[in-house]
Amino acid sequence: MNTRSRHAGVLAAMASALMVIALAMPSAAAPPSTTPVQAQINAYLAAYPGGTQINATEISYANGKFVMTFVTAGMGIAAADCPSGWFCFYDQVNFGYPRGKLSSCGWQDLSWWGWQDRTESVHYNMSSGSVSFINHWTEPDHSLDYTLFTISTSSRTDNDVAPYRNMADHVYRFC
Repeated sequence: MNTRSRHAGVLAAMASALMVIALAMPSAAAPPSTTPVQAQINAYLAAYPGGTQINATEISYANGKFVMTFVTAGMGIAAADCPSGWFCFYDQVNFGYPRGKLSSCGWQDLSWWGWQDRTESVHYNMSSGSVSFINHWTEPDHSLDYTLFTISTSSRTDNDVAPYRNMADHVYRFC
């Protein structure tokens, strides 16, 4: 048997062995499917760039100054669940998610994070101070802006901010 025949036989045997191994291994060609929550996060980050996904259900902006949670960790009836040291605003009445949260003092524009005109319920879980939810009127200098409602240590929750649903554009936290 010449060298060429031996090499052809060895190559054929190796090709057959590799084919058997390849068929026995699970395919890695298809990436895992995107979950509905991940699809929401991807769409939000595309619409409002500058955020960072920090876990499977949350994104943050401005190095954690604003955090948005897409789904609640718990199951069952919605309840005010703002973590201690934050004030939260919810996209639905009765504390329905998504939820935004802030803790900084002073004036903040909710449009920085795509949250303008979408607050329907609120929870203030801070040890002092208050926060006013403000509607932006027509003047670019904010001279005609006005307070819609306020939450504080003496009135921590509002499960329905009606008649001011989906009107808050800014917040001002008094520390």
